[in-house]
Amino acid sequence: MGKKLLTEHINVPGIQGYEVYRKMGGYASVEKAIKSMKPEDVVEEVKKSGLRGRGGAGFPTGMKWSFLAKPEGVPRYLVCNADESEPGTFKDRYLMSRLPHLLIEGMITSSFALGANTSYIYVRGEYYYIIAILEKAIAEAYAAGWLGKNILGSGYDLDLYVQPGGGAYICGEETALLESLEGKRGNPRIKPPFPAIAGLYGCPTVVNNVETIAAVVPIVNQGGDAYAAVGIGKSTGTKLISASGHINKPGIYEIEMGITVEDFIYSDEYCGGILNGKKLKAVIAGGSSVPILPTDLILKTAAGEPRIMSYEGLADGGFAAGTMLGSGGFIVMDESVSIPKNLWNLIRFYHHESCGQCSPCREGTGWMEKILHKIVDGHGTLKDIDLLWELQAKIEGNTICPLGDAAAWPVASAIRHFRTEFEEYVKHGDKIKDVKYYFHTHNMDPAAAYSSL
Repeated sequence: MGKKLLTEHINVPGIQGYEVYRKMGGYASVEKAIKSMKPEDVVEEVKKSGLRGRGGAGFPTGMKWSFLAKPEGVPRYLVCNADESEPGTFKDRYLMSRLPHLLIEGMITSSFALGANTSYIYVRGEYYYIIAILEKAIAEAYAAGWLGKNILGSGYDLDLYVQPGGGAYICGEETALLESLEGKRGNPRIKPPFPAIAGLYGCPTVVNNVETIAAVVPIVNQGGDAYAAVGIGKSTGTKLISASGHINKPGIYEIEMGITVEDFIYSDEYCGGILNGKKLKAVIAGGSSVPILPTDLILKTAAGEPRIMSYEGLADGGFAAGTMLGSGGFIVMDESVSIPKNLWNLIRFYHHESCGQCSPCREGTGWMEKILHKIVDGHGTLKDIDLLWELQAKIEGNTICPLGDAAAWPVASAIRHFRTEFEEYVKHGDKIKDVKYYFHTHNMDPAAAYSSL
């Protein structure tokens, strides 16, 4: 079994409540930080740990914290991004519902390090039951003296609030989140200025993901060097993976970064192999916005080496032959999956969730959805496939926020690695109407459906 830094006690009966959490060593990082460390010491330990943002971008957390401006007389804020809306990702929901005090402890320790006296947890609106769990845990923390005025007699004050999200995927982007938190429409801001300079209410702000903030607890408790000793290379520590799709054991797994993808998919400790003994066809490794990879490239790199679960390992080969760890939404697809249909479903989501600010994203995602619908409905042409390729290239890198990239990358990788499937839809377009019922009820790709009739 791999090392568990976040979920070691997650199955302890009553761990959701304060008393049991405290008995299991909870809030020790707050005691250590406030009683024996300076704020800059905590930041230094996070830098030493090599912790990278667990929300998708993978930016070094300690470095991000060090960018926080500290103008005299101006408040600073810490905002937890718990707007977990990436399709295929559900790890933060699990952490908040089962270990709410771990997040709260991380918020207090991190807020102390950043000099923030008011902090927020911005929770996806659909997670209404989790909001109740968090608010109960926050009330327990106030009652026990971990929040409020003069924490542990140190003179440090902190108030913590939970804010329901705006019901939009775009609010997972940090500046759109801040706009929503201020009571405005969740449109991303143009950067610079970055939130570290002008964030919430125009003040210096750090926005971190749930898992990132939770990881601060073991880092402070054990020390940054001990945390950095877990994992591999620049991918230090552990990572929560949301595993779903055609696998025998879907769920949340805390892995030590550095295990192989093959081991993660096929070992009994993790996913337990492909459902019903079918063959692996493709994997979306880091949530719906990252490039999809076929079997040969997800199990091994282009150089033939075993691909590993880490930021660098999954990115090996660039977007031509690699992908991203992203948010850890690991979606496994077996041989029965139609890649064009799957892609159409994803692009429908991105078109629906585009805020509409940028014309490349607003118009481009809608255009891609229409073309993909045309193809999977049996009316596409080879020129449509080429047009899709041109469209994604014109969207990528040309929008205010990364949603445009998130929509473009799956299209590019699907065409790059599975173009023949798109061509099958074009070639057999005149027959699709005849086999539509069979195709839908048997969940088969067109070529397999035709050969079965």
